[in-house]
Amino acid sequence: MSLSIQEVEHIALLARLQLSEEEKKRYQQQLSDILDHVAQLQKLDTANISPSSNILAPQTLLREDNPQKGLETKKALENSPCVEADQFKVPPVLE
Repeated sequence: MSLSIQEVEHIALLARLQLSEEEKKRYQQQLSDILDHVAQLQKLDTANISPSSNILAPQTLLREDNPQKGLETKKALENSPCVEADQFKVPPVLE
């Protein structure tokens, strides 16, 4: 599937990109190649393949959860520029 320059310009507009003429031509070719590849993938017969979210065996990559004592309030607040009622005091972020 070949994209036109107008379609590339429309995509750039949606993505809020300002492209030079050279970039438009380059992206036209690259996006067209991607769409051609996707079209090839869509031709594959996947009727006998069960859906899965991962082809690898399930394994956990997370470390063991070992609870530890946290910082004491005094230690956590000692470098804060402004403290009030044992809490960090920050300026409001709403306008």
